[in-house]
Amino acid sequence: MEFLQSSNEHTISEVTPDAEPISEKTDITGKDKEFYQEENDVNHELQSSKKPWSFHLAFIGLASSLFVFQMDATCLGMALPTIAGDLGGTSLQSFWANLAYTLSGLSMQPVWASISDAFGRKPPLFVSMALFFIGSIVFAIAENMDTIIIGRVLQGFGGGGIDVLSEIILADMTTLQERSKYLGLMGIPSAIGNILGPCVGALFSTYASWRWIGWMNLPFLGAATPLLFFFLKLRPVKLDASLGSNVARLDWIGMMLMIIGITIFVLPLSWAGSLFPWASWQTLLPMLLGVVVLVGFGFYEAYPVSPVVPHRLFHRMTANMTLVGVFFHGAVLVSLLQYLPLLYQSMQLETPIMSAVALLPTVITSVVFAVISMMMVPLFGGYAWLLRFSWVILTLGTGLLALFNIGSSESMRYGLPILWGIGVAMLRLSLLPMSASVKDANDTGLAIALLLAVRMLGGLVGLTVASTIFNTTFSNLISSSSIELTGSLAPLGDAANAVNFIDELRSLDISASVLDPVLRVYLRCFQNIFYTMTGLGGLGLLASFFIAEIDLNRKNLGNQAPEE
Repeated sequence: MEFLQSSNEHTISEVTPDAEPISEKTDITGKDKEFYQEENDVNHELQSSKKPWSFHLAFIGLASSLFVFQMDATCLGMALPTIAGDLGGTSLQSFWANLAYTLSGLSMQPVWASISDAFGRKPPLFVSMALFFIGSIVFAIAENMDTIIIGRVLQGFGGGGIDVLSEIILADMTTLQERSKYLGLMGIPSAIGNILGPCVGALFSTYASWRWIGWMNLPFLGAATPLLFFFLKLRPVKLDASLGSNVARLDWIGMMLMIIGITIFVLPLSWAGSLFPWASWQTLLPMLLGVVVLVGFGFYEAYPVSPVVPHRLFHRMTANMTLVGVFFHGAVLVSLLQYLPLLYQSMQLETPIMSAVALLPTVITSVVFAVISMMMVPLFGGYAWLLRFSWVILTLGTGLLALFNIGSSESMRYGLPILWGIGVAMLRLSLLPMSASVKDANDTGLAIALLLAVRMLGGLVGLTVASTIFNTTFSNLISSSSIELTGSLAPLGDAANAVNFIDELRSLDISASVLDPVLRVYLRCFQNIFYTMTGLGGLGLLASFFIAEIDLNRKNLGNQAPEE
């Protein structure tokens, strides 16, 4: 208690190589004094008073729309084989259906943030929700795989906007001091949607129709839209000139360079090891071109009046190391969300529904700790050690997954992923150092957009790495084993069929002595993924030690704060 009291009595400062620590007892003069006085001298009445009903209703609207995005982002993988079977889709079309959503969302997130800075948050938010709504309908009524891909592209454009603008608007509505509380509450729908997505995909594709994956989005969006329209009251952006002038001020060249660079970099990452070998020119050439374009984009951002990713966001070590951490966070989160259900279906020979049920304890505990971790920030006087503790839990929890074995006990099936889920949920704390690292509150939206885009990019890279590990391990082990790949096991002669064949394992008419070596090959594939992701978790933990504690007691709000 003495430690906690001391932590709350003194302002914890950020220590960086190029700046002196700044605390309440530090003598500040000149412009710095002006800046820090302004940071801590406004909105006292707003901070101390209770939030109005309009705030809470708008918050529910944001939470509902964010829940839909997070759930939709993870549910397609379980249903994709069923969809491709019903519509006669090829492997290439299935590949694009899965990729289109992530790629569209990733490339557009910083763009949505930049547009919202120029024209206000609500117009691009409603456009994003409309795109997601239309994309969901297109997906639900699709009669071929090409239409599925179009629907996923529209959902990706809209979902990326919903994701980033929900977090940005929450930052607009709260001061840095109170933000941890509301980020914790917003973590509830986010965590539930993320981990429940595969369960929903399996449920609809098995017992109903995969088309309900699209239809189920509409009621949530229908409930969220009026709440946001009537109760989300943000100050309008003051346009300095005509509409045309403000449109011209946007960093259109930067947006184009960023979208092109991300697209041509991500595409070869996605098909490497599946459509084309890693060492092929089809993989290496576009990847290198993507790097060149992104580097050019980085240099170019020093010149626009309103850059998409201003260089000032990278002036603090804390911001840079937070971005490194969220990249690894995304890699571990997305890859294991994809492969954990497959582990249950192969190692335990469970149905997709039962594999989803096995993850329910993980869902529940992750939701609880997503809230608890944010609520503990004031008690600890800051976020730094909580963030490091979260990385320890994530790394340890990911490593424990390697204890899974063929026929593991029920307690292990239900209990092993819980620690991983807690770590994943607690790492929402990364939004705090990223928000606190900006000197101007009006840059908070751009900082959050950058963080979410980096995390999504990390997820895509992590999924690619996991897929490559799985395919390579399976190919090497199955070819060097004494397993006779004849009869019903013949498809396993091609490692590309390894994942699709998991659904067939439960119904194979072969003896346990023949099936056991096959399952052990699968086991080794999953274990190698877990070992790799544990290593990435360790790198995230290492990066967290370079994240300094920045004072969270600032009460200033940006230009788009709630109207009083």
